[in-house]
Amino acid sequence: MSRRVRRKVAKKGKEKVVLPSYPEIEDGVLASGRIELVDWTSLPDDTVIQLFSCLNYRDRASLASTCRTWRVLGASPCLWSSLDFRAHKCDAAMASSLSSRCANLWKLRFRGAESAEAIIHLQARNLREISGDYCRKITDATLSVIVARHELLESLQLGPDFSERITSDAIKAIAFCCPKLKKLRLSGIRDVSADAINTLAKYCPYLFDIGFLDCLNVSEVALGNVPSVRYLSIAGTSSMKWNVVSHLWHKLPKLIGLDVSRTDIDPAAVSRLLSSSPSLKVLCALSCPVLEEDASFSTNRYKGKLLLALFTDIFETLASLFVDTTKKGKNVLLDWRNSAMKDKNIDDIMIWLEWILSHTLLRTAESNPQGLDDFWLKQGAAILLSLMQSSQEEVQERAATGLATFVVIDDENASIDCKRAEAIMRDGGIRLLLDLANSWREGLQSEAAKAIANLSVNANVAKAVAEEGGIDILAGLARSMNRLVAEEAAGGLWNLSVGEEHKGAIAEAGGVNALVDLIFKWSSGGDGVLERAAGALANLAADDKCSMEVALAGGVHALVMLARNCKFEGVQEQAARALANLAAHGDSNTNNAAVGQEAGALEALVQLTRSPHEGVRQEAAGALWNLSFDDRNREAIAAAGGVEALVALAQACSHASPGLQERAAGALWGLSVSEANSIAIGREGGVAPLIALARSEAEDVHETAAGALWNLAFNPGNALRIVEEGGVPALVHLCSSSGSKMARFMAALALAYMFDGRMDEFALIGTSSESGSKSVNLDGARRMALKHIEAFVLKFSDPPAFAAAAASSASGALAQVTERARIQEAGHLRCSGSEIGRFVAMLRNPSSILKACAAFALLQFTIPGGRHAVHHASLIQSSGAARVLRSAAAAATAPVEAKIFARIVLRNLEHHKMEPSI
Repeated sequence: MSRRVRRKVAKKGKEKVVLPSYPEIEDGVLASGRIELVDWTSLPDDTVIQLFSCLNYRDRASLASTCRTWRVLGASPCLWSSLDFRAHKCDAAMASSLSSRCANLWKLRFRGAESAEAIIHLQARNLREISGDYCRKITDATLSVIVARHELLESLQLGPDFSERITSDAIKAIAFCCPKLKKLRLSGIRDVSADAINTLAKYCPYLFDIGFLDCLNVSEVALGNVPSVRYLSIAGTSSMKWNVVSHLWHKLPKLIGLDVSRTDIDPAAVSRLLSSSPSLKVLCALSCPVLEEDASFSTNRYKGKLLLALFTDIFETLASLFVDTTKKGKNVLLDWRNSAMKDKNIDDIMIWLEWILSHTLLRTAESNPQGLDDFWLKQGAAILLSLMQSSQEEVQERAATGLATFVVIDDENASIDCKRAEAIMRDGGIRLLLDLANSWREGLQSEAAKAIANLSVNANVAKAVAEEGGIDILAGLARSMNRLVAEEAAGGLWNLSVGEEHKGAIAEAGGVNALVDLIFKWSSGGDGVLERAAGALANLAADDKCSMEVALAGGVHALVMLARNCKFEGVQEQAARALANLAAHGDSNTNNAAVGQEAGALEALVQLTRSPHEGVRQEAAGALWNLSFDDRNREAIAAAGGVEALVALAQACSHASPGLQERAAGALWGLSVSEANSIAIGREGGVAPLIALARSEAEDVHETAAGALWNLAFNPGNALRIVEEGGVPALVHLCSSSGSKMARFMAALALAYMFDGRMDEFALIGTSSESGSKSVNLDGARRMALKHIEAFVLKFSDPPAFAAAAASSASGALAQVTERARIQEAGHLRCSGSEIGRFVAMLRNPSSILKACAAFALLQFTIPGGRHAVHHASLIQSSGAARVLRSAAAAATAPVEAKIFARIVLRNLEHHKMEPSI
């Protein structure tokens, strides 16, 4: 690791404040153009305080350490009234270092058990609000200590994930210790006993907002004994006795809002509650299957009572709360927020409803039940967009997370519902999300970036994000010191970089440098951010120009570091894919060689081919395939154990995906260009698995397996091995039946190599001293091979065109034959001088079939416009092969195919003589 995130220290007097190793956000968002000769310390105090208020506590402390004046201002109590620890690894030491600033701390948000245990070290005795998530490991003991140290607590929320280790004993401790408690919302508790609820009723007289969400058991009778409750939610709680509920809860004297969403409440209970409770105004029953199945249930008979359900018009129902009838349609929440006339009672209801709706819609989106398409398209998306504009930050975050979640159909394959995504775009959701992502609040940045990332899987949404300036915003967020923000921003860049039209814009926005820096910044402890950063770089590296940007930014070193050191398979897969794409531009830049020369790169990729995860093996093999096009890399891969590893991979992937099979065979194809490697592959047992892969049903696998066998067949020992392992029938099948012209072509060339006479002498002594030859019928195999080589060549001949070409040497006639015989992909093949020499020698072979095949092959390699045509023409000309070609073209006994193809090759050589690059 070449760079590390430095732990910054702010000092106050003799006190040392060590800030966390998982910091939140960089102050780059404040950086505008540099203005010369500005004395920042001369700013008015209130301006500096306003500046500090836009920063998280880490940056406040860092900025305050710059001078004495700012140190004093940075400690102003108004700047430390709230803290958000969710992006931090907050432990006791860090909390203690901040304690001197927390005397007036009112509100705290945290994540996880370690942060919960650290809260008491803040010594924030005036704390009024605590909100925590990821609370599965928080115990009764931890929660009891927290509430015992904060007796002024008015609001405690744990969720929305389950608090599995918290019991009724902790709830009783809350009641005993927090007499001023007004709001208690707990999620996922197994059992909320009557004793615990009765203790709350006795010791917390101001408790007006209770939420026991997604619990297994809650005492219905005891909840009916809490006279102070005005808002009650039991959403997602099972095992409720609705008959008891409907006969008790209507007696609650102050109950205004009741949330029974995601429960099995029945129509009878809903009816009794709405008709019997004099104070109840709003009953929220979203995603209640039993209620929704009753088509006869009507809400019109409960005057002055509101029922929110999936079968109601939620916007219209909310509008009925207001005397002002102009508050209608999808703007009802926005109109309420902007209203000059305020009604505290209505405001309290609406604030509660925003929280309830955001929670329930998020939970519903997470469970993704069937049959909600109509709701999401007509109401759900619009409600979430409206909630994103709430004044409650937590509601905004959950609404953004809901948007990120409800569009996803399949997490594994990154599939989203296009109609839902476009509904968000149609209602202006992209601009809203980008505005949230561009705010200074990191929780909003993170959740908005997540939504943008998921939505950008849709090409139309991705285009809209780019047009609205989203690429610049995401590139900026990717530089954040908040790991959660950077992770989601990298995910957005990953999805956007799928589109070819966005790659250049990402590079121009500084996205490449930001992504590379992320890898160094979070090289340990950040698997999510590393996978997204590497995935985005992999997409960008597929573009020639962007691949150079990645290399210039230090991307090769960063990606090799991941491939060598990271143990998370998602990171390994994306790092290997990125290296494969960087190495794929060998003809246009030097990245291929650069990757191979990076210390440990080839060894790491060879090791990854042994991974237990197929995706990792596939991408590592693909990278080695691309890297093997460079001569130095090819030999270095072999020296790093690549031959043994790739043969083992080929042997093990007979039942794997076509993608892995293609890359395993392709990597062996690339290595086998070297004769030494080719011999090593044969000795290592690589022939048999390649023959097995040649029988694959996938055309891409046909090509790579045939290519590898073609290279191997150049060596007589390997040629005999191919015969012994039953390779002739496999190659014959490819030659005659594959849907890929390239596979058929290379299979024919492999068969031609095998039976041009060189193998016969070798067969007399066996393949090697280590293993004796199997009993094979070489004559029968030869006849089968030659028959199918001839049939293959004839498929590319047109008798009338051949007759015209034989009668005239006019270029038009030869061009007609060329066009018929052209195999477009063959122009990408690059042959060595020895291979070209072997085809030239084959023109002298007694077999007319091999002569025709050799001329046909030379035609493919020299057709003008082919990637390596000039190279091949130079090899032919420098070897003096023109005389052999003229002899073949003029031979009276040669087949017409050989003569015409030889004449075309001679014409191609004349064409390439005029090219200065020869």
